[in-house]
Amino acid sequence: MTTPASRPVPPVAASPLNLRGAVDLSALKQRPAPSAPGAAAPGPAGAAGAPAERPADHAGRPLRVDVTEGNFQELVDLSAQVPVVIALWASYSPGSGQMVDVLEGIVESYDGRLVLGAADIDVFPELAQAFQVQAVPTAVAVVKGQPVPLFQGGADEQQVRSLFDELLKVAAANGVTGQIGAGGPGGAEPEAPPLPPLHQAAFDAIEAGDYAAAAAAYRQALNEMPADAEAKAGLAQVELMDRLQAISGPEADALRRLAADEPDNLEAQLGVADLDIAGGHIEDGLGRIVTFIGRNFGPERETARVRLLELFDVVGTGDGRVAKARQGLARVLF
Repeated sequence: MTTPASRPVPPVAASPLNLRGAVDLSALKQRPAPSAPGAAAPGPAGAAGAPAERPADHAGRPLRVDVTEGNFQELVDLSAQVPVVIALWASYSPGSGQMVDVLEGIVESYDGRLVLGAADIDVFPELAQAFQVQAVPTAVAVVKGQPVPLFQGGADEQQVRSLFDELLKVAAANGVTGQIGAGGPGGAEPEAPPLPPLHQAAFDAIEAGDYAAAAAAYRQALNEMPADAEAKAGLAQVELMDRLQAISGPEADALRRLAADEPDNLEAQLGVADLDIAGGHIEDGLGRIVTFIGRNFGPERETARVRLLELFDVVGTGDGRVAKARQGLARVLF
């Protein structure tokens, strides 16, 4: 069966989508979620047509979240507080990535009354299937866990603002009137405490796309304070982001084929595990390395074990899928 994510779909004129009664989000909502939207592993950097990722703001809550299997549950839950706009895009459609950037700017102008979820249908094809996407870009909102159609194809800023204004009216009629980052009377936002200097240096380096410098800052933080869990997790994340820069598009497809053909090829298995984690397929990524460790011995087994522990930090040591992978690791080691 051909899915929207497996072939380009020609752009169409903007039109309303009739999704009511046709979309079942329940299967997607059953996936475990991390502690906050946007906390899942980062996606591959520099993908063709990919909209730029922005840092979190508004008292630590991002108004733009890259949607994955891992964080979709919490975004649906968040829609009970503020409407969540889901923008579905694909790398084969550069215009759809540009539309996400436009939507991000518009969402930011609503001062936390809306949240944008950018969903790459190549990474999360199940979402495209659930929303019955026929073309990209497609925009759908979620209010109290229920889909609200917005538009399919292109739409200019005035049209989008009119749709968002109507969306907020629908949300208010259903008791959804929250605001991300609102901090009491007057809506003032609480001032976030400053980051430790080395953490700030790492953040600034990530913003500049210099993952090597970010990793160096986190390593220095760990040298000064070995128990710094945030620095440890940050180091694992930027190292993953750095590795993913070299794996995208055809390279990723070739790597998956190699891993399927050569199950004992360490680099291929680790590379595909990185892709799985970045794409939100957490159990697949961790399970792949556990399986490799169970089949192999010597230096390669230890290399795989160390990488697995790093990916535990990326996902979050409190995540249930990490606990499950730890049990699998213990079984194959002992």
